[in-house]
Amino acid sequence: MHKFFDKKNLIKYLKKFMPLIGIIILVYLVVNIGTNEIVSTFLKISPVYIAIAAFLTLPRLLIRNFEWQLILRQQKIHVSSIKSLKIFLIGYFYGSITPGYMGQLMRIPYLKDETNEPVGKLFVNCVVEEAVHTLPLYCMMLIGAFLMINKVPQAFPIALVIFLATIVLYIYFIKKERGEKTFRFLIKFLIPKNVKPYLTKFVDTFYTDFPRIRKLIIPFLISIPEWILIYSQIYILGLSLDIEVPYLAFLMLYPIANVIAFIPITSAGLGTREATLIFLFSFYGVAPEKTLVISLAGHLITDVLTGFYGFIVSLTEARNNKKNRLDLEGILE
Repeated sequence: MHKFFDKKNLIKYLKKFMPLIGIIILVYLVVNIGTNEIVSTFLKISPVYIAIAAFLTLPRLLIRNFEWQLILRQQKIHVSSIKSLKIFLIGYFYGSITPGYMGQLMRIPYLKDETNEPVGKLFVNCVVEEAVHTLPLYCMMLIGAFLMINKVPQAFPIALVIFLATIVLYIYFIKKERGEKTFRFLIKFLIPKNVKPYLTKFVDTFYTDFPRIRKLIIPFLISIPEWILIYSQIYILGLSLDIEVPYLAFLMLYPIANVIAFIPITSAGLGTREATLIFLFSFYGVAPEKTLVISLAGHLITDVLTGFYGFIVSLTEARNNKKNRLDLEGILE
């Protein structure tokens, strides 16, 4: 019993158990709704609608890659558009199979091989790109919560707190002195001694060629149509099932579920996203089986399909230096 409550063992067990929470929620939903209902609803989705939704993946990826290219240039990281698209897809593959999409950080070792830039600088590049890309999502979440204020009054205050906390966090770490001081504090008290020297050097390069905030406005604006395309892909699948949620409401409500899906208790938000959507769409009279199918089918089209492209790219890309990739995989474990 004493060994179980040992700090290292407790953290180990938590890391193994937490990703199962979302799966447990998903299994509960499936059992509660009924597999027959779910399967029959899946079969009602028109192949034509699936094809249209899948086709929208291409412009979505091109927009995301262009946004990332702008941030790469700001940090003086020189990678061709084709190469950055390949690296993004590889990162997306890892992100789609890890809790909280943390696998997106697998872009770092591939960038390292291509550019030989410091790992800390590349880490910040990925974090900044993700932050800029997800900020429109938080804005949409806030609007969605406001739309639900009469039906779920507590949703807007919670969404506002999440939004403001995110902005404060961004502002805090923009300042080099604050950021470095905080990271060093965390390393000093939370990181094992055997990896402290590595992470200290890692932090020293965090703010190398850090992008100016005003230069991130255009990437932020470019991210908005990409999110619209993502939710349009899913909405098209919903139209195939004759859902009666207005398009604009759908665009603003879905981000609420996506933000909740960022909680790292399941791979790619499975379970938590579906439970949230079933609750939100119930106010529009959408049957639970339809919501569950829309969410899962949307996940297949927007995440799994894109991740599959990344998987194929990861198999075909020649690796010149695998050490950095293995180092990062160790950190993510």
